Amino acid sequence: MKLGAFSNSLAVEDIYKSKAFYEKLGFTIFAGEIEKKYLIMKNRNALIGLFQGMFENNIMTFNPGWDENANKLEEFDDVRTIQQHLKKEGVKLESEADETTSGPASFVILDPDGNAILVDQHV
Repeated sequence: MKLGAFSNSLAVEDIYKSKAFYEKLGFTIFAGEIEKKYLIMKNRNALIGLFQGMFENNIMTFNPGWDENANKLEEFDDVRTIQQHLKKEGVKLESEADETTSGPASFVILDPDGNAILVDQHV
């Protein structure tokens, strides 16, 4: 299964403080808008998202169809194909992609410890 780019989406209390902290670790702004309370930061191929006030807990995120530079991959598993596979494996979905559509879509699952995993396709 090809899940695409991986990042951690962090629920932060103060995006300015979090930005400054992660810059000390060598991360730079890759995308987002600090005025809208979200940033995607990058250190080589490591990605983190900083989100203030958007969700309560941290989320692991996979982006089918993208590499770590948000470049479209020629070959990837569509989010709906991944979702169908997980359903067959008995994985409970917290939210689902509409399988009658194509293009951008997402779904959420929880791991055994309650950690959220977002599979979010943008292409």
